[in-house]
Amino acid sequence: MLPDSLPFSPACLRNQDPILTLLRRWMPPAARVLEVGSGSGQHAIHMARHLPGVCWQPSERSESLAGLAGRLALEGQAGLAPGARVAPPLVLDVTEAQWPAGPFEAVFTANTLHIMPAAAVPHLLAGSARVLTVDGLLLIYGPFRYGDEHTAASNGAFDAQLRQLDPAMGVRDAETLQVEAARLGLHLQADAAMPANNRLLVFQKCNEGRGE
Repeated sequence: MLPDSLPFSPACLRNQDPILTLLRRWMPPAARVLEVGSGSGQHAIHMARHLPGVCWQPSERSESLAGLAGRLALEGQAGLAPGARVAPPLVLDVTEAQWPAGPFEAVFTANTLHIMPAAAVPHLLAGSARVLTVDGLLLIYGPFRYGDEHTAASNGAFDAQLRQLDPAMGVRDAETLQVEAARLGLHLQADAAMPANNRLLVFQKCNEGRGE
Protein backbone atom coordinates (compact mmCIF):
# COMPACT_ATOMS: atom_id res chain seq x y z
CA MET A 1 0.00 0.00 0.00
CA LEU A 2 1.45 3.35 -1.08
CA PRO A 3 1.94 6.07 1.57
CA ASP A 4 -0.46 8.47 -0.17
CA SER A 5 -3.23 5.85 -0.08
CA LEU A 6 -2.95 5.22 3.66
CA PRO A 7 -5.54 6.70 6.04
CA PHE A 8 -4.47 9.95 7.67
CA SER A 9 -6.11 11.97 10.44
CA PRO A 10 -5.25 15.67 10.87
CA ALA A 11 -6.89 15.49 14.32
CA CYS A 12 -4.43 12.78 15.38
CA LEU A 13 -1.54 14.97 14.29
CA ARG A 14 -2.88 17.89 16.34
CA ASN A 15 -3.70 16.02 19.53
CA GLN A 16 -0.96 13.39 19.74
CA ASP A 17 1.46 15.46 21.82
CA PRO A 18 -1.10 16.69 24.39
CA ILE A 19 -2.32 13.10 24.77
CA LEU A 20 1.25 11.85 25.12
CA THR A 21 1.87 14.32 27.93
CA LEU A 22 -0.99 12.87 29.97
CA LEU A 23 -0.16 9.26 29.11
CA ARG A 24 3.32 9.83 30.49
CA ARG A 25 1.74 11.11 33.70
CA TRP A 26 -0.74 8.27 34.14
CA MET A 27 0.50 5.07 32.55
CA PRO A 28 2.92 2.76 34.36
CA PRO A 29 6.31 2.09 32.74
CA ALA A 30 6.38 -0.64 30.07
CA ALA A 31 2.59 -0.85 30.03
CA ARG A 32 0.66 -3.24 27.81
CA VAL A 33 -1.88 -1.00 26.06
CA LEU A 34 -4.92 -2.00 24.02
CA GLU A 35 -6.02 0.78 21.70
CA VAL A 36 -9.67 0.50 20.68
CA GLY A 37 -10.38 2.00 17.26
CA SER A 38 -6.83 2.76 16.13
CA GLY A 39 -8.01 4.28 12.84
CA SER A 40 -5.01 5.54 10.89
CA GLY A 41 -2.49 4.08 13.35
CA GLN A 42 -0.89 7.46 13.99
CA HIS A 43 -1.42 7.34 17.74
CA ALA A 44 0.01 3.83 18.01
CA ILE A 45 3.18 4.86 16.20
CA HIS A 46 3.61 8.18 18.00
CA MET A 47 3.14 6.73 21.48
CA ALA A 48 5.49 3.81 20.80
CA ARG A 49 8.13 6.28 19.64
CA HIS A 50 7.97 8.18 22.93
CA LEU A 51 7.00 5.69 25.68
CA PRO A 52 9.90 3.34 26.51
CA GLY A 53 8.93 -0.29 27.00
CA VAL A 54 5.31 0.14 25.95
CA CYS A 55 3.65 -2.75 24.15
CA TRP A 56 0.94 -1.10 22.06
CA GLN A 57 -1.81 -3.33 20.67
CA PRO A 58 -3.77 -1.56 17.91
CA SER A 59 -7.25 -2.75 16.96
CA GLU A 60 -9.95 -1.79 14.51
CA ARG A 61 -13.17 -3.07 12.97
CA SER A 62 -12.62 -5.53 10.14
CA GLU A 63 -13.59 -3.11 7.36
CA SER A 64 -10.91 -0.63 8.46
CA LEU A 65 -8.11 -3.05 9.29
CA ALA A 66 -6.33 -2.96 5.91
CA GLY A 67 -5.46 0.73 6.05
CA LEU A 68 -4.33 0.47 9.66
CA ALA A 69 -2.17 -2.57 8.90
CA GLY A 70 -0.65 -0.78 5.93
CA ARG A 71 0.50 2.21 7.96
CA LEU A 72 1.84 0.05 10.78
CA ALA A 73 3.77 -2.09 8.29
CA LEU A 74 5.29 1.04 6.74
CA GLU A 75 6.04 3.10 9.85
CA GLY A 76 5.33 1.04 12.96
CA GLN A 77 8.76 -0.48 13.51
CA ALA A 78 11.04 2.51 12.95
CA GLY A 79 12.29 4.97 15.55
CA LEU A 80 10.57 3.30 18.49
CA ALA A 81 11.51 4.17 22.08
CA PRO A 82 13.81 1.67 23.83
CA GLY A 83 11.97 -1.59 24.44
CA ALA A 84 8.74 -0.34 22.84
CA ARG A 85 6.76 -2.50 20.46
CA VAL A 86 3.73 -2.05 18.19
CA ALA A 87 1.94 -5.38 17.87
CA PRO A 88 0.19 -6.46 14.66
CA PRO A 89 -3.33 -5.00 14.61
CA LEU A 90 -6.29 -7.10 15.69
CA VAL A 91 -9.92 -7.06 14.62
CA LEU A 92 -12.10 -5.77 17.45
CA ASP A 93 -15.79 -4.97 17.44
CA VAL A 94 -16.56 -3.74 20.95
CA THR A 95 -20.06 -5.25 20.83
CA GLU A 96 -18.68 -8.76 20.32
CA ALA A 97 -17.87 -10.96 23.32
CA GLN A 98 -14.41 -11.88 22.05
CA TRP A 99 -11.83 -9.27 23.00
CA PRO A 100 -8.04 -9.66 23.08
CA ALA A 101 -7.24 -11.76 26.13
CA GLY A 102 -4.81 -9.35 27.73
CA PRO A 103 -4.40 -8.57 30.50
CA PHE A 104 -3.58 -4.95 29.78
CA GLU A 105 -2.40 -2.21 32.10
CA ALA A 106 -4.29 0.31 29.97
CA VAL A 107 -7.05 0.56 27.39
CA PHE A 108 -6.91 3.72 25.29
CA THR A 109 -9.42 5.06 22.79
CA ALA A 110 -9.60 8.41 21.03
CA ASN A 111 -12.52 10.02 19.21
CA THR A 112 -14.56 6.82 19.05
CA LEU A 113 -17.44 7.16 21.50
CA HIS A 114 -19.29 9.83 19.52
CA ILE A 115 -19.01 7.76 16.33
CA MET A 116 -19.99 4.33 17.65
CA PRO A 117 -23.72 3.77 18.28
CA ALA A 118 -24.88 4.77 21.75
CA ALA A 119 -25.76 1.13 22.45
CA ALA A 120 -22.11 0.15 21.88
CA VAL A 121 -20.70 2.42 24.60
CA PRO A 122 -21.65 0.11 27.53
CA HIS A 123 -19.95 -2.75 25.63
CA LEU A 124 -16.78 -0.68 25.39
CA LEU A 125 -16.81 -0.12 29.15
CA ALA A 126 -17.58 -3.74 29.99
CA GLY A 127 -14.99 -5.13 27.60
CA SER A 128 -12.36 -2.80 28.99
CA ALA A 129 -13.17 -3.85 32.54
CA ARG A 130 -12.75 -7.51 31.54
CA VAL A 131 -9.31 -7.15 29.98
CA LEU A 132 -7.74 -4.65 32.40
CA THR A 133 -5.52 -5.66 35.27
CA VAL A 134 -6.55 -4.55 38.76
CA ASP A 135 -5.50 -0.89 38.98
CA GLY A 136 -5.43 -0.78 35.16
CA LEU A 137 -6.52 2.39 33.39
CA LEU A 138 -9.19 3.14 30.81
CA LEU A 139 -8.31 6.39 29.04
CA ILE A 140 -10.96 7.96 26.80
CA TYR A 141 -10.20 11.03 24.68
CA GLY A 142 -12.76 13.10 22.82
CA PRO A 143 -15.53 15.69 23.15
CA PHE A 144 -18.04 15.28 25.99
CA ARG A 145 -21.07 17.07 27.32
CA TYR A 146 -22.12 17.42 30.95
CA GLY A 147 -25.83 16.98 31.46
CA ASP A 148 -27.49 19.08 28.77
CA GLU A 149 -24.50 21.40 28.44
CA HIS A 150 -21.78 21.21 25.82
CA THR A 151 -18.35 22.55 26.75
CA ALA A 152 -18.34 24.76 23.63
CA ALA A 153 -20.77 25.90 20.97
CA SER A 154 -18.67 24.10 18.36
CA ASN A 155 -19.20 20.82 20.20
CA GLY A 156 -22.94 21.41 20.17
CA ALA A 157 -22.86 21.99 16.43
CA PHE A 158 -20.73 18.88 15.96
CA ASP A 159 -23.21 16.85 18.03
CA ALA A 160 -26.11 18.05 15.88
CA GLN A 161 -24.21 17.21 12.72
CA LEU A 162 -23.47 13.69 13.94
CA ARG A 163 -27.09 13.05 14.91
CA GLN A 164 -28.24 14.21 11.48
CA LEU A 165 -25.95 11.66 9.90
CA ASP A 166 -27.07 8.92 12.28
CA PRO A 167 -29.31 9.38 15.36
CA ALA A 168 -27.27 6.69 17.16
CA MET A 169 -24.13 8.84 17.02
CA GLY A 170 -23.47 11.91 19.15
CA VAL A 171 -21.30 13.54 21.81
CA ARG A 172 -21.61 11.44 24.95
CA ASP A 173 -22.43 12.64 28.46
CA ALA A 174 -19.38 12.37 30.73
CA GLU A 175 -21.47 12.15 33.91
CA THR A 176 -23.57 9.26 32.58
CA LEU A 177 -20.39 7.54 31.44
CA GLN A 178 -18.91 7.90 34.91
CA VAL A 179 -21.96 6.25 36.52
CA GLU A 180 -21.95 3.36 34.03
CA ALA A 181 -18.22 2.82 34.46
CA ALA A 182 -18.46 2.81 38.26
CA ARG A 183 -20.92 -0.09 38.10
CA LEU A 184 -18.13 -2.09 36.46
CA GLY A 185 -15.50 -1.11 39.01
CA LEU A 186 -14.00 1.59 36.78
CA HIS A 187 -13.71 4.74 38.87
CA LEU A 188 -12.94 8.19 37.50
CA GLN A 189 -9.50 9.45 38.53
CA ALA A 190 -9.14 12.46 36.24
CA ASP A 191 -11.12 14.58 33.81
CA ALA A 192 -8.54 16.69 32.04
CA ALA A 193 -9.18 19.57 29.67
CA MET A 194 -7.52 19.09 26.29
CA PRO A 195 -7.09 21.28 23.20
CA ALA A 196 -10.00 21.98 20.84
CA ASN A 197 -12.63 21.53 23.59
CA ASN A 198 -11.84 17.86 24.14
CA ARG A 199 -11.34 15.97 27.39
CA LEU A 200 -9.30 12.99 28.57
CA LEU A 201 -11.20 10.84 31.05
CA VAL A 202 -9.07 8.48 33.13
CA PHE A 203 -10.78 5.56 34.88
CA GLN A 204 -9.05 3.02 37.12
CA LYS A 205 -10.19 -0.55 37.67
CA CYS A 206 -10.72 -1.52 41.28
CA ASN A 207 -11.06 -4.98 42.80
CA GLU A 208 -14.83 -5.07 42.66
CA GLY A 209 -14.93 -4.59 38.87
CA ARG A 210 -16.25 -7.79 37.27
CA GLY A 211 -16.60 -6.47 33.73
CA GLU A 212 -19.95 -8.18 33.08
